[in-house]
Amino acid sequence: MRVAMYYSNRDVRLEEMDRPTIGPGEVLLKVQAAGICGSDLMEWYRRHKVPLVLGHEVAGDVVEIGEGVTTVQLGQRIAASHHVPCNTCHYCLSGHDTACETLRRTNFYPGGFAEYVRLPAINVDRGIYPLPEEMSYEEGTFAEPLGCVVRGQRLAGFQPGQNVLVIGAGIAGILHVALARALGAHRVVAVDVQPRRLEMALQFGAHAAFLATEACPSRLREVFDGLLADRVVVSTGAVGAIIQAFDCVERGGVVLLFAPTDEGVTVPVDINRLFWRTEVTVTTSYAANRSDHLEALRLISGGMVPVARMITHRLGLAESQTGFGLVAQAADSLKVILYPQR
Repeated sequence: MRVAMYYSNRDVRLEEMDRPTIGPGEVLLKVQAAGICGSDLMEWYRRHKVPLVLGHEVAGDVVEIGEGVTTVQLGQRIAASHHVPCNTCHYCLSGHDTACETLRRTNFYPGGFAEYVRLPAINVDRGIYPLPEEMSYEEGTFAEPLGCVVRGQRLAGFQPGQNVLVIGAGIAGILHVALARALGAHRVVAVDVQPRRLEMALQFGAHAAFLATEACPSRLREVFDGLLADRVVVSTGAVGAIIQAFDCVERGGVVLLFAPTDEGVTVPVDINRLFWRTEVTVTTSYAANRSDHLEALRLISGGMVPVARMITHRLGLAESQTGFGLVAQAADSLKVILYPQR
């Protein structure tokens, strides 16, 4: 079968490898669509693992079922989780199942940028999501990224009526904008360094959008009736964005650090100014669990988050290098989807 083999962001090759074979409890998925995630471009995180096949936002058809599998049927259209938790450890039982060691070790093989992937038994048991009849494969690939956004907003205590600032209007930021608006935010503002992405943020529900170089706190007070943001989402790893977030959060508010930074980054924090007497909370989120994925699919199916309109590029597997380049440039692309069967 064909795969997109990753060596670096500038070296993604179309190669051949054996089609996976499955064992008891396992499933073979014919991948119909796979999204390129910004995390796929984290070279520092993967340089010791290359070459490898990436891709974790997948949807496709069940074409083989191993002995003992009863939860899916041949030909069924599904999305699938690449990481799944044990459901029994300290982290899982305390509601932090995405911190589970099992979740960090599990994966499907070889990766979503391939014609076929093998879903291990544990993934089949707790990481398969049937697609509604009306949902396309490309919409199904958003179960994972939107699930992560659902989890982040839940952990950060998003509520209707809040003022929300999203710093970084890439695909994750746009999903945050769209979800906050769909769930009843009072006002949503997006900030980015790219004018094109600010236009996209307005298209997907932002009440206002402006460049990161502008005086963010004063601009927010204009939009939020004299206040700063109740919830700030940092959807970029830029250090300047994190510092900007601290300047833009209202007393009693929450800053959600949603995106990873480069390796070894530290950020100076004025503890007294930011925390003392302000009751500001800084929190994080990572990945998504089963309920987050299911909620994401519900939101997509109900038309609350119009993910299909966020797709700017649709490419065949042989064009994977082009896709990685588009995501790396972060200019005209928003969401790039690969179609491994093309």
